[in-house]
Amino acid sequence: MAKKTPLPASMDFYQDNTKLKWVILVVSVLISVGSIYYTNRLVNQLKEREKQQVELFARAMEYAINEDFSTNVLFVTEEIINKNHSIPIILVDDTGEIVYTRNVNIDSSTTKKIKDQLDREIISMNETYEPIIIELRDPTVNNEVFGTQRLYYKNSALLSQLIAFPYIQLSVLAIFGFISYLAFNYSRTAEQNQVWVGLAKETAHQLGTPLSSLMAWVEVLREDPDIKNKGIVDELDKDVRKLRVVTERFSSIGSTPILKDENVYQLVNNVVGYLQPRVSSKINFEVYTLSETIEARVHAPLFEWVVENLCKNAVDAMGSSGTIAIKILRGSDFKVYIDISDTGKGIPKTMVPNVFKPGFTTKKRGWGLGLALAKRIIEMYHEGRIFVKSSEENMGTTFRIELMSA
Repeated sequence: MAKKTPLPASMDFYQDNTKLKWVILVVSVLISVGSIYYTNRLVNQLKEREKQQVELFARAMEYAINEDFSTNVLFVTEEIINKNHSIPIILVDDTGEIVYTRNVNIDSSTTKKIKDQLDREIISMNETYEPIIIELRDPTVNNEVFGTQRLYYKNSALLSQLIAFPYIQLSVLAIFGFISYLAFNYSRTAEQNQVWVGLAKETAHQLGTPLSSLMAWVEVLREDPDIKNKGIVDELDKDVRKLRVVTERFSSIGSTPILKDENVYQLVNNVVGYLQPRVSSKINFEVYTLSETIEARVHAPLFEWVVENLCKNAVDAMGSSGTIAIKILRGSDFKVYIDISDTGKGIPKTMVPNVFKPGFTTKKRGWGLGLALAKRIIEMYHEGRIFVKSSEENMGTTFRIELMSA
């Protein structure tokens, strides 16, 4: 059994980058969860501390209200009540009248607007924490309770900022991660582009010398009377011309191709005409179109390369027999559609998202560069689209190419 050609290390890296992304994602989630958990612990501790401070404040208020003026009351007032510079509080009596406020930001001017804003603050505080009840006692009648007041409060500005901190932190990290991801992808794309261009230019250069020699040998054979009329030279000449086209294709990689209005039906038939005698006689090519004059803006050599690549992949998928159907359609949205279908083994649904990635191949031999190059040619040079329109295992696959109409 033939061994599969090993991929270069760089391609192995790009093939496995999905696993790397999952590892990075899991680590990021763990860091995020840990950050939120730790911050929440701090928040809960600070909440408990502020609650104790408010309760102490309430007891101090109760003591100051119920005791006669003395040094102790002055100490309580100065050292406990007036030392609260952060926790917003509102003290309300039994009738709903506001008795005392502290650390509540008021941005209104009139009395009515101030009252309305304080009422809204009370509602907000009540939704956050239960108010603390302060009992009013009459020292002349055995400290009998004759009324109550309610102390409303909410988180201090520091605690509110601490609660929001992990989410702000995660947002900043997410933005940083997204920018890093874009930078990584851009760097990777630039690296791949350099690889494609270098590979293509070197291939074209290497093909130049033997191609020139083959052209000379074809002319020599054309003058040989023993083989002149046997059709061998004509077939060799077709292959030499094909090599010249291939060389031109590789030379076009890396430079901006000039797009022209070309007859798509004619270009497709050029490919079919070349491939038909070079594949199994049991492989049948069928080209369908409603109009043989459909044109699109393409670079002919590169476009033919894409169609040829898809057809060769279809032949490999079908084996020794089958049908390749090519449909050329003109859309109503100023686009031309070329559907290339085969009756081969199909592509598993799990593999469809990866078919255009460098290094992906289902063949025992090959590096998996054909479809990656095809996608680059169609989407980067022709500003079109190429994708798997449909595929079913043991039923066949259909690739669709979308181009701008002429």
